[in-house]
Amino acid sequence: MWKSIACAVCLVGALLGGCAKEGVVAGGGSAQGVAAEGVGTARVAVGHTSSRRLTPHLIVISIDGLRPDAIERYGARTLLRLIGEGAYSLEAETIDPSKTLPSHISMLTGLPPSAHGVTWNSDQTRKAGVVRSTTVFEAASAAGLRTAAFFSKSKFQHLRKPGTLDHSEAPRGFDFLMATETVEAALRYLRHRRPDLIFIHIAEPDYAGHIFGWMGGVYGWGVRRADAAVARILAEADRTFGKGNYTVLITADHGGHGRTHGTTDPRDMTIPWIVWGHGVRPGELPARTIRTMDTAATALWLLGIEVPADWVGRPVRAAFGGDRR
Repeated sequence: MWKSIACAVCLVGALLGGCAKEGVVAGGGSAQGVAAEGVGTARVAVGHTSSRRLTPHLIVISIDGLRPDAIERYGARTLLRLIGEGAYSLEAETIDPSKTLPSHISMLTGLPPSAHGVTWNSDQTRKAGVVRSTTVFEAASAAGLRTAAFFSKSKFQHLRKPGTLDHSEAPRGFDFLMATETVEAALRYLRHRRPDLIFIHIAEPDYAGHIFGWMGGVYGWGVRRADAAVARILAEADRTFGKGNYTVLITADHGGHGRTHGTTDPRDMTIPWIVWGHGVRPGELPARTIRTMDTAATALWLLGIEVPADWVGRPVRAAFGGDRR
């Protein structure tokens, strides 16, 4: 209840001009209070390079709670531009349960919950530790690449595995961050560093959906706010990497209906999947062929890293001129 009240206050504050939160934990090492042992059982050798690298730099952006039908309805101009210029599906599918933490674990490990073992949706690192399944950050780091991640919710502490992220920031406890903080931190980082892989989590649509309802007026504000944050990321990436020298992959963890999500309702399960930039062949991708686990596999494939054999996710080659698999 208190988290919902705090979230509502922060959203109102953001509508009026901004909201600041404390509790960010930065750095690439072990977070205080995270157990050494981890959850899940799937673990494989990582770090093997494959035939060739397809992009110099990769930015993965997850917009929490973004329904595909909200992009056009609320005039998300940047996302609409990326859809028009890139490869996309508005019928990709997340996992069951369609909740933030298990979905993001699947998104970033290429595995379903039955393999990575995370089915809860809160920060339980004190009890369960970090996820043991191989993450995209772990595979990229083992291959000698530079990695960074910026999370808006404390539950993402499960993904901050020691030694896998050169830099990461996330709140603690019941804290949460708005895009004005998460994205601003990412932009500051990009002004001084050139990571091979960077992940940025934007949570406004989810915050608004839970408090005021999906597909309502405040939710639309959250979508437009996230869209504006994406535009700022692209502008900074142009300065840092150079235009045409990076690829962006934008997706969501789940949708929502009413003031909730987590079911197998298509409004919860259907997510956008957009890729734009270096190496992308523009056009709509085959309907209902992309799952959230494919994000992890596509990321490694683009970076020239061999996708672990036990991953369920597969590279979306069709977005780059190849076959689906």
